Amino acid sequence: MNYLLLIAAMMAVTFLPRYLPFYLASKLQLPHSIEQALNYVPIAVLTIIVVQTSLFKEGQLALSADNPYIAASAVAFIVALLQKRLFVTISAGLVSYAVLQYWLSA
Repeated sequence: MNYLLLIAAMMAVTFLPRYLPFYLASKLQLPHSIEQALNYVPIAVLTIIVVQTSLFKEGQLALSADNPYIAASAVAFIVALLQKRLFVTISAGLVSYAVLQYWLSA
């Protein structure tokens, strides 16, 4: 019986801190300018993740010809500009990364 109580308590401790901010935020009416600004948060976070992964290796700036992430990111960026389709962009980036990784390691 103690295990069931422990599992229920862990569920509450995990669920409530995640649920309460969403519940409280749904009750607030934010100004239109703040709502517009919040629309850019996912794009900014994704950009930071991609740039950090592409340009840094082991904590050091890696702007060299043997970094396949830079070229694959450039290919994905160009495909995104031309196609504007997420699946095609991701596929082009992954394929170009795989080809460059194979080519540079050979």
